[in-house]
Amino acid sequence: MINWRVLLAIAKTHLTTKMKSTVTASLGVTFGIGAYITLVSFMTGLNNMLDDLILNQTPHIHLYNEIEPSKKQPVAYFKEFQDALQITHSVKPKQSQRKIHNALPILKSLQQDPNVLGATPQLQAQIFYLSGSIELGGQLTGVDIMEEVRLSNLADYIVEGSPEDLKNNLNGILLGAGLAKKMSLSLGDRVQVSTVNGVISPLKIVGIYQSGIADIDNIKSFANLQTVQKLEGEAENFITDINIKLKNIDLAVSLADKLEKQFEVKAVDIKQANAQFETGSNIRNLITYAVSITLLIVAGFGIYNILNMLIYEKMKDIAILKATGFSGTDVQIIFMSQAIIIGIIGAVLGLTIGYILSRIIDTIAFETEALPTISTYPINYNIWYYIIGSGFALISTFIAGYFPSKKAKKIDPVRIIRGT
Repeated sequence: MINWRVLLAIAKTHLTTKMKSTVTASLGVTFGIGAYITLVSFMTGLNNMLDDLILNQTPHIHLYNEIEPSKKQPVAYFKEFQDALQITHSVKPKQSQRKIHNALPILKSLQQDPNVLGATPQLQAQIFYLSGSIELGGQLTGVDIMEEVRLSNLADYIVEGSPEDLKNNLNGILLGAGLAKKMSLSLGDRVQVSTVNGVISPLKIVGIYQSGIADIDNIKSFANLQTVQKLEGEAENFITDINIKLKNIDLAVSLADKLEKQFEVKAVDIKQANAQFETGSNIRNLITYAVSITLLIVAGFGIYNILNMLIYEKMKDIAILKATGFSGTDVQIIFMSQAIIIGIIGAVLGLTIGYILSRIIDTIAFETEALPTISTYPINYNIWYYIIGSGFALISTFIAGYFPSKKAKKIDPVRIIRGT
């Protein structure tokens, strides 16, 4: 029967008498786990920030009418040419309506779909911004502002004013930050907008919007849906786009295909719209995890080497233990216990150091005009990183201790005592 109390007491004695080796082994685990926690928390935090910058502003599914050539050309309607080879040159896009047919019933149907978190109507209008002698081309988007805030985190990108200010003012506009800077306009000023048909209307700036993407901030602004419909001279059912957010983003591809056939509109899912960005995001994540795992593996080899040397230093102690009646299994348990104790100490210290360093980075100022809502470096405090770090520390020290202890188990005490 194994006497755990005695074996653990011997393991403790070995660790305390060779404090230098014990501290070195523990620090190997500590810095490996600490570096892993700090790196993976920082890098995934940055990746999530970049992902959110794009994905928060991108619907899971976007419905609109695509301008494209007719799939069936006039020649195809002649029976005498149906069996002939048909070649048509210089095909032009057909004249199609901007608005989505039956947009309001479609919205109602989507809002009742159990897979849909929300659907928001939009009206995209090409306009000119007028301020004194300045005339800039751009885009005014009519929205249900409170739904946009709920589904797309639009409030995070409003640097001046509030969504409620736009909701309560039918003659208000949420002006892009780039536009405001170019035209020297600020909160409370008025800007005139002109449609392509020449209709001019003054709108009060109730907020400044900054997405962090300069090309968007230089042309895009928001107003209430009713305001843009009135500006365009259209009815309340005139809607050019419907943005859909799903409860499960993984359903976007299949549901977009279904909606396109059901409502006879163009449906673009988020993966199709952001294919290049998603590829870049996957590569960044791959590099992050590859470097993090490498740190853990290097730490594991360091632990193995230290424990291996510890056993060589303890050869005489092993011989004495076996000579006094301890079995090979008892010796193996003693050295395995040492490895696990080192792993536990190193894991606790490593997680603590990793968390402290992450907190320090989280307080470092990170100020850029492109991201006005971000004040410090982003850190991802995902509990799974700490679980993985501690798990790896215990597993690596177990493996690192197993092979040297297995060697110690087979040592012949007679040969050691004789010095052969």
